[in-house]
Amino acid sequence: MKAILTSTFGASVKVDGKWIGTAISEENGLRNKVKSIWPEQARVLMIFASPDNYERNDSIYACYKDAFLMSGLSISAFEGCDDRNEAAVEHLSEIDVIILAGGHVPAQNEFLKRLGLKEKLKAYDGIVLAWSAGSMNCAETVYAAPEREGEALDPKFERFIPGLGLTETKIFPHFQSLKDEMLDGMRVIEDITYGDSHGREFLALNDGSYLFIEDETETVSGEAYRIRDGRQELICNNGEAVEWKTM
Repeated sequence: MKAILTSTFGASVKVDGKWIGTAISEENGLRNKVKSIWPEQARVLMIFASPDNYERNDSIYACYKDAFLMSGLSISAFEGCDDRNEAAVEHLSEIDVIILAGGHVPAQNEFLKRLGLKEKLKAYDGIVLAWSAGSMNCAETVYAAPEREGEALDPKFERFIPGLGLTETKIFPHFQSLKDEMLDGMRVIEDITYGDSHGREFLALNDGSYLFIEDETETVSGEAYRIRDGRQELICNNGEAVEWKTM
């Protein structure tokens, strides 16, 4: 299996209040990396994060279908998976590319469990593309960072939950935009994320950066940081790529 896990593919833009598809971002070679592993006439399945939010899902579906075609990627079939057609995951042997969409991490995590996707992926030998929540849920143990009001203060909110097990890496996306953010009266990075990193390690990705997985090798491209034991360390700059190993 090959996988590209990122904060964003940059595949949509809002124009006059409506999201429209755009080509995949070229930053740090992301578009070329996707093209290098994409099969001809790919059969694609996109699994959404909010299985009952049909309007949002349909918008994402339309944007990404356009984005892939604009990026020179050929498609023979493109199906979305939410509450309306959960049975779509029963035929993964017929799917070349699985896409895990962004959204609310715990909500998507529950949907993936309901689909039994972790077990089904054990026999899958295709390509996985994921962004944001989708990338986070690929980990063996997911860091479900608090993101909605009240989650950081809720003692029952589970911050570490079982994931798909495609990697040991706990991805923390959109790092550049969260550096100055506050949630429930706390600084997202210094007060929440650093505290959660004691005895653990996160790979913090800026938008435009990504993790490429092929067999047993993981490579980070673009600006990214290692967060561990309440500290952060720059591990890769924009325009660079480094091999990554979870410590």
